[in-house]
Amino acid sequence: MENTGTALGPKGMIKKHELVRIIVQCLYSLGYNKSAACLELESCITSKSPEFESLESQILNAKWDDCIGSINKIDGLSDETRASALLLVLEQCLLECLNCGDISLALDILRKQFSALKIGKETVHKLSYELLSLKGLGLACIDCDEVHELRKRLILKLEKVLPPPITLPDRRLEHLVEMAVCAQVEDCVYHNSSDMISLYKDHNCGRDQFPTETIQILTYHQNEVWFVQFSNTGEYLASSSSDCTAVIWKVQDDNKVTLKHILCSHKNPVSFVAWSPDDTMLLTCGNMEVLKLWEVATGTCKHTFGDDSFIVSSCAWFPDSKRLVCGSSDPKKGIYMWDCDGNEIKAWKGMRMPKILDLAVTPDGENLISIFSDKEIRILNVTTNAERVITEEHSITSLSVSEDSKFLIVNLNSQEIHMWDITREGVKSQTYKGHVQQKYVIRSCFGGLNSMFIASGSEDSKVYIWNRRSPVPIEILSGHSMTVNCVSWNPRRPQMLASASDDNTIRIWGPSRLK
Repeated sequence: MENTGTALGPKGMIKKHELVRIIVQCLYSLGYNKSAACLELESCITSKSPEFESLESQILNAKWDDCIGSINKIDGLSDETRASALLLVLEQCLLECLNCGDISLALDILRKQFSALKIGKETVHKLSYELLSLKGLGLACIDCDEVHELRKRLILKLEKVLPPPITLPDRRLEHLVEMAVCAQVEDCVYHNSSDMISLYKDHNCGRDQFPTETIQILTYHQNEVWFVQFSNTGEYLASSSSDCTAVIWKVQDDNKVTLKHILCSHKNPVSFVAWSPDDTMLLTCGNMEVLKLWEVATGTCKHTFGDDSFIVSSCAWFPDSKRLVCGSSDPKKGIYMWDCDGNEIKAWKGMRMPKILDLAVTPDGENLISIFSDKEIRILNVTTNAERVITEEHSITSLSVSEDSKFLIVNLNSQEIHMWDITREGVKSQTYKGHVQQKYVIRSCFGGLNSMFIASGSEDSKVYIWNRRSPVPIEILSGHSMTVNCVSWNPRRPQMLASASDDNTIRIWGPSRLK
């Protein structure tokens, strides 16, 4: 048994003996062997328990009966853990018997020792066949150095099987420190930087790494800007407007955004854009418009899908950048999957597929998510065709999916944003409130470091930002003069946010120090 000894810390929650022991283990793992040995000598506390040191000696000296006896004497082991440890020892013992040519002893071990473990006849038969096959093939003949190496491997395996305090989990002190750092990061509502965190002081981010101020205003569009989205690499920004144009912008190294291409062939307002995962192509569409495919490098239209009667309200890409889907507000059209040349791959339409308000494909390509019948979220696994539906009480206006494919958010005209767990059926993770949304389509997005924030437009001309863990906004950004329709967070520059407004402008937001 360990000596519990003195308690340390302001709250007396740390046992001195345990702390010293894991410090010794840490010193050894960092390669400071002399310092570790010195601390062991001074404190009379070793990184390995006396029980395990005894086991280690018995294994290295092939005292198998003593080793089995020691394992059986350890208090507090579950039957499963004890059996697992004994099985490892007996496997090594059996192998060494076969290596020495003592087949009768090996068979005796199989009959008596293994049967006592109650591990099942199939396991015993399988093990017997494997080991005896090795002997028959002459593969069990190994030299002394190899035997010694196998014994050391057995010791490492037992370290993972036997629980504390007999053994210590690998790199225990580093794990505890990392857990403490992670807990501080989780409590930090503004954490938005990938910089290494210092252990010298408690971690707490200020607003200086957060997009809180306008650093640029983009003014090309001649009418309301309805949609804005950064490319997957964060190097480009696309916007669309009721002026019937879409624009591709370039994000420079100094965070300045410059105009790259004006996409002009639409005849009606453009309300939606979607970047291909490889950022070489852009889709544009609108509630009264067709779907068009543009080449990003040249700004030329490569394909128009369908004819003027095929009205597309939303679109999305699959991860291979070769397949795309689009949804129509016309109940007769449903959802189509096409390749980039306009060849139809698949279609979902009919009575079960009413008008599509919005859709998305999860970045892993596993699920096709669509909003239909105003209040329903349909999640379709495109591989298995398994389908589930989440029903909201109020009308849904927009949909967004997290970069890790695990969560989705929907904006409701009840002035709420709901986050749902895609991986767990029917689990609503959080509700966000504070913004204004009653009449118009307002879009929100995930963003920031590790997508830990949610941003949304609002009918009160402001941008609202929440930490995903809290329903109350942590920032309300003022600057626009009319409804903010859409926001997009740069996926590779977590301090950059864009917003599109009915005031005909796009605002680029960043920390004040970037001005």
